[in-house]
Amino acid sequence: MTGFAFGDVLAKVAPDFPDTKFAIIDVDWLQLPNVAQIAFAEHEGSYLVGMMAGLATKTGTVGFVGGMDIPLIRRFGCGYAQGVLAAKPDAKVVLNMTGTTPAAWDDPVKGAELAKGQKAQGADVIYAAAGGTGIGVLQAAADEGILSIGVDKNQNPLHPGSVLTSMLKRVDVAVYEAFKAGDQLEVGKVSVLNLANDGVGYAMDENNAALVTPEMQAAVDAAAEKIKSGELVVHDYMSDDTCPAATF
Repeated sequence: MTGFAFGDVLAKVAPDFPDTKFAIIDVDWLQLPNVAQIAFAEHEGSYLVGMMAGLATKTGTVGFVGGMDIPLIRRFGCGYAQGVLAAKPDAKVVLNMTGTTPAAWDDPVKGAELAKGQKAQGADVIYAAAGGTGIGVLQAAADEGILSIGVDKNQNPLHPGSVLTSMLKRVDVAVYEAFKAGDQLEVGKVSVLNLANDGVGYAMDENNAALVTPEMQAAVDAAAEKIKSGELVVHDYMSDDTCPAATF
């Protein structure tokens, strides 16, 4: 099971089956002794695609469109802004959230409007972390002749040659690890998949190969290795509700 809605369901179901072990992906707020929660270090993956945006921008301005304005999405935006500024210290990062209710996740028209507004401010690369709303961001970017960045899964194929890359949350890794653990699954705790254990990353394929130079990829991969080793620490917005690289 994945997502906030499934978390609500599991919170009601799991107590009725105390001897059964459950695993839920992309949730970290349940306090149940028989549930293993698997979360992701979205800020680390977002840092990498932020670096990619900083290396790709020609205007010096990039954008971020989030879905519902919650700490989790600010984590994405903050990691992204840190990566952008690491690659291009004088860059401008324009950040917008779609709304403050769950409807913000499914408003591609509003996403397109926000993307066009950011382009009007000079943004030529826009990262969308907004669920279904992000589809509108990616479409508008393609229509406007600028680059976008997808999220969660590889969205490069949606607009070949227009999506610079996608920040990956490796749900496949999470599911595999949960099944591999079997009855040894550690419940009652949160496990975080990060760069070090291949839980997050960025997408490269034939759809964006022409957009990413070997030098760009080498720079991003070098940063990824520093994050994995602990030499580079990406600030997590959710640790203290602050961001050193952006104001929400």
